[in-house]
This record gives sequence, structure tokens and C-alpha cells, in this order.
Amino acid sequence: MNLGHTWRMDDRELARMLRVWRDRLSPATRGLPVDGRRRVRGLRREELAALADISVDYLTRLEQARAVHPSAQVVAALARALRLTQDEREHLFRVAGQVDPDVGRVQSRLTPGVKRLLDRLTDVPVSVLDAAWNLVAWNPLWAALMGDPAGLAGRHRNVLWRHFTGVAGRIVRDEEEINNAEADMVADLRAACARYPGDDDLLALVGDLRRVSEQFASLWEARQVAVHGVWRKTINHPEVGLLTLDCDALMVQGSDLRVIVYTAAAGTADADGLALLGVLHSPSPALRSVR
Repeated sequence: MNLGHTWRMDDRELARMLRVWRDRLSPATRGLPVDGRRRVRGLRREELAALADISVDYLTRLEQARAVHPSAQVVAALARALRLTQDEREHLFRVAGQVDPDVGRVQSRLTPGVKRLLDRLTDVPVSVLDAAWNLVAWNPLWAALMGDPAGLAGRHRNVLWRHFTGVAGRIVRDEEEINNAEADMVADLRAACARYPGDDDLLALVGDLRRVSEQFASLWEARQVAVHGVWRKTINHPEVGLLTLDCDALMVQGSDLRVIVYTAAAGTADADGLALLGVLHSPSPALRSVR
């Protein structure tokens, strides 16, 4: 007698997952009004459809297993609307019979935890970079310290592109510090290319930097590999003068995002200057993001 059996996913697995994940998502987390007349634990079907920008009829067919192979665009929209983790997102694509277009590419999506962190850290400058050194998000005090990037787009939000094309910034370095910083940044970018060999945008960035900057090209040919982590930076601010701050890069678990935090030791002139900058710009907890 055969007492065992092989479990496999059937065509209803996608429907089950969508219903479970919809039920677990609180309307408040998506900025939706919560009233006392709700008959579902999580989002209503029409609410999820609106967040994913698909029709309620199509979502109904997906949840009833009358549609089992949504397009990659629909799957990606549902993953965003449902606030799925990276593992859940990958599973959703597999069950839907699709290939995740983001696999093997540098990720810039903020996790809910990072969004909350940025909202709550209002007394220190904080920004978020992806593995390609693109500025993904920042808080108001970071914008006050380094200059507001809200009007920038594309390559102009890439730290390496701005540096190696000669865009002036507020960080003050001597020649030795510049050389060390450039070598570290290029070595870190090479490490990122090894992790994302199929990311065309990342490869294009490297190619364009090699073309426009002899210094970058020379450092790239040195083939150093390293991961950039901790710095100490001096910023020449037009309102509060020179500030020397510790700059820590905190890796986000499950992604290649880096949360960059600037701090100063309590009781120092740098801490006083940073506090004054906060008062002058009266930052609100709102997060500025390109996503």
C-alpha cells in the first residue's frame, strides 16, 4: 500500500495566495479609510484592484481561478499593491507562470520598514542608495544638509556620475581623501556588477563613466573589488559652515539598499551645527522619494 503522495501546486494556488495576502493587509497601511462596516479582515477586492490599477472583474477572475496566467505587468502591480516581500514576490511570479523582470537587476524599491525609518528619523540626515549608487530616497534634513535633489532626475541622481563628471557638491576633501574615496566607490561598483551581471542599466552606467572620465576608467582597469561602508565626511554648508560628521552605511536585509546616516557626537560643535540646521529648515517627517 502506498502511504505517500507527492504534493504539487494546482491552478488554484494563485487564487488562494491572492485572497490570503489581501486579507492580511490592513487598509490603514495603504492609507485607506477604516470604518466600522467592513465585512473583510483586510482590503476589499475593489480596493486592491484600484491599488494595482486593474479591473475588479479581472481580480475577481484571478481570485476565483477563472484566470490563472496574468501578465508579468499585472503580477508586478499586485506584488506592489500587496506589499509583498522579495521572497513572496518571486513566489507569486513563479505560481503565475511568469519570469520576474527584476530578477538579476539592481533593486530600488523601498521596503515598508525603510519607509517607516525615514519617516521617524527626523533629527539626523538620512538617505537611501541602491547598489548602483542611485539616490532612491531621503529625508528633509538630508536635503537641507546636502542640497535638495527633488529637481534632479536620471543620472543626475547617481552619486558616481555626479562626482566623476565634475558636479560640485558640499563635501570637502583633500587630495588623498579624494583618491581614497574614488578608489572605494569604483571598487564597490565593480562588486555590484558581479552581483548583477545582467543589469543593462548598470552596465551602461559603467560604460558611460569609462567614456567620460579618464580617472574612472583608470580605476576601473585596476579591478579592485570592495564594499563601501563607513566614512567620516566634512560638509561645507552655506548656512552653518563646516560640519564633520560620521557617515554610516546600513545594509537593508533582503535587498542591496543602503541607508546612509549622518551623525555627530553629542556635545560637539558639529552636533550643535546639525541641530541648528534642523531648526533653520524645520523638517517635517514626510519622506521624499523617487519611487
